[in-house]
Amino acid sequence: MLSDDEIRSELGRFMAPRQAGARTTALGAGSDDLEAGRAYLAGAAAGGWAVPAWPGALGGRDADADEVRSIGRIRREFAMPDLYVYSVGLAMVGPTLLAHGTEAQQQRWMPSIADGSEIWCQMFSEPEAGSDLANVGLRAQRDGDEWTLDGQKVWTSRGMWARWGLCLARTDPEAPKHAGLTMFAVPMDDPGVEVRPLVQMNGDKHFSEVFVSGARVPDENRIGDLGTGWSVAVTVLAHERAAAGGGGGGGGGGGRDGGSGGGPQAPSWIRRLGGATGDPSVRQRAMALYSHDLASRWTNSRAAASRTPGPAGSGAKLRSSLSYQARAYLVADAAGAHGLLDARDGYVEFLTAPSMSIRGGTDEIQRNILGERVLALPAEPKVDRDRPWSETRKGIY
Repeated sequence: MLSDDEIRSELGRFMAPRQAGARTTALGAGSDDLEAGRAYLAGAAAGGWAVPAWPGALGGRDADADEVRSIGRIRREFAMPDLYVYSVGLAMVGPTLLAHGTEAQQQRWMPSIADGSEIWCQMFSEPEAGSDLANVGLRAQRDGDEWTLDGQKVWTSRGMWARWGLCLARTDPEAPKHAGLTMFAVPMDDPGVEVRPLVQMNGDKHFSEVFVSGARVPDENRIGDLGTGWSVAVTVLAHERAAAGGGGGGGGGGGRDGGSGGGPQAPSWIRRLGGATGDPSVRQRAMALYSHDLASRWTNSRAAASRTPGPAGSGAKLRSSLSYQARAYLVADAAGAHGLLDARDGYVEFLTAPSMSIRGGTDEIQRNILGERVLALPAEPKVDRDRPWSETRKGIY
């Protein structure tokens, strides 16, 4: 295992130090910058620094949990680009391929995810399958060594940039809804795939509706066995929640307390409050949030000891959503009437904040997971679990 100084030296070969007070960006809000992330991933590829836990042959460096934590901690001392565009591949598809993919699929896709040369999107949600994801209706019908896909997806983040889509499809409509699903990797440049970006209220066009009409997918692009798509999807979603909450909600940079590595400093969002910190109520809100963020970071560090995400990811996602929203609203409130102007620094984050309780699984879904899997509360009744999807797709009344 490398020492901290050795890790710092290696990262310094392709990364610039973070400047004190520099803001971090979050989830691509207000930015369509692909090149900064691609340049970072390309520079990190030789040493496997972007995905150190991955096998060396697949773009990582076979790092153990302690080294992964050290790399993550020291990396915060450097100017990290926003990897929102690449995060589906890095945080969700790669780990899922390790769990469910064949060796050929891992070798085919994971190195190009690690070096940023190929972007992935997640084709899960549909107009009639949101929180009830197992209700997806996009059909995949076998035709020899290929599958023909027809249907619609929506809220497909990164769809406009993606080379590949991780697509959950219905392969057996006569099986119960969870049992009739299969996962595929779909080439987004197929003539049968049409991507239409959707405009968010913060001005971003980062998610899309996707129409699939006769797209042809070879069986070698099937991830997992036929009918096991739900198990593959659960793996994807567990990694998504862990990634969404992985920052602990801190949102302020590196060093021990959000500085640039030269000693403890206040996170950038606190510095943005400016003179408003003279107001005792603003200080109280800021310190309550800062304490919440530190506790979240320590909790996430404990959870990171497990390579297999579990319900802890749902807790992390809830804390991260709360923190993002609380920061955005506090900074806006501290600016007074000026906080309502679109020229204000932080206005995009203010408009992005409500989405945090929806994207990556709603707050309600995360609480259900924690209630059932951590607190052992009774599960919600599921009267359609053993009925054919063809009978239950519109619900049972």
